[in-house]
Amino acid sequence: MSKGIVLSVSASVLFAVMYYYTSLLSPLTGVEIFGWRMLLTMPCMTVFMLVAKEWNLVTALGRRLIATPRLLLGAMASSALMGAQLWLFMWAPLNGYSLDVSLGYFLLPLSMVLTGRLVYGERLSYLQKIAVFFATLGVVNELYQVGGFSWATLLVVVGYPIYFILRKRLGTDNLGGLWLDMTLMLPLALWFVHNGEQGFAVFDQYPWLSLLIPLLGVISASALVAYIVASRLLPFSLFGLLSYVEPVLLLGVALLLGESIQASEWLTYIPIWLAVAVLVLEGFKHLMRQRRRT
Repeated sequence: MSKGIVLSVSASVLFAVMYYYTSLLSPLTGVEIFGWRMLLTMPCMTVFMLVAKEWNLVTALGRRLIATPRLLLGAMASSALMGAQLWLFMWAPLNGYSLDVSLGYFLLPLSMVLTGRLVYGERLSYLQKIAVFFATLGVVNELYQVGGFSWATLLVVVGYPIYFILRKRLGTDNLGGLWLDMTLMLPLALWFVHNGEQGFAVFDQYPWLSLLIPLLGVISASALVAYIVASRLLPFSLFGLLSYVEPVLLLGVALLLGESIQASEWLTYIPIWLAVAVLVLEGFKHLMRQRRRT
C-alpha cells in the first residue's frame, strides 16, 4: 500500500509540475503545448499498455466499433470532452486562469457527489450533506460577488461529470477507452502543432525547446502511468482521498505564477475548502472502517 500512496502523491506532484512547466515553454501558445503533449504522451501510453498487458482492452473496443459503427460518434464526443479538459490544463497557466481551474478541481468532488445523486440516485451520507452545504455557501458568495463562476471553472465542474457519465454509458470507462479518447485527439493535436505560430520549426528558432518539449512528454506520461498504477494498488476510498492533493498543489502553482485571491473571494474559497475537508474526513472514516473489517 505504501508504494501506491507514493505513486498517487507523485502523480499529483507531477501534474502540478506540468501545470507550472507550461510557463517555461515560451513562446509556445497553450494550444501548441496541448498538441505537443498529446503527440508525445500517446506513444508512452501505448508502450505502457503493451507492457502491462492491457492491450486486449483496445482490441476489444476495436471489435465493438466494427460491430457498432455508431459507437464511434459517442467515442468522438467523449474524446472532445477529454480534449477540452487537457487543453484547459495547458492553456490556463499561460492566460491568467490558474486560480479558476484550481477552484474547479476543488469543486469537482462535490460536483461528482451531486452527479451521483441526481443521475444515479445515490444517497448522500450525513457528511456529504454537510459538505454540499458548505460548498453551497461558497457558490452563493461567488454568484453574489461576480454573478457566477468563470467559464474555466465551470468547464471543469460540469465537463468532467458529463465525460464520466458518457464513458459509463458507452462502456468505455477503462484504459482502452482512455487510449481511444487520446488517439482520436491526435489529428487535432498534429494540426495545432503544424499550424501554430511556431510549427515544427520551433526547434530551429528556439533550440532550448528541443530539451523542454520532450521533457513535457516524459512528465505527462509519468504522471499518467503513476496515477493508473496507484489506482490499482490502493483501496478506492484511499485513492479518492489522495486525489485532493492535486487541487491544493494547483492552487500553490497559481499563486506562484502571480495570481492572488481577492478579499471578496475568501468567502468563496473558505467554505469550499471546508467542504473538501469534510469529504476528506468521510473518506478517512470509511478507510478506517474497512481496515477494522479486514
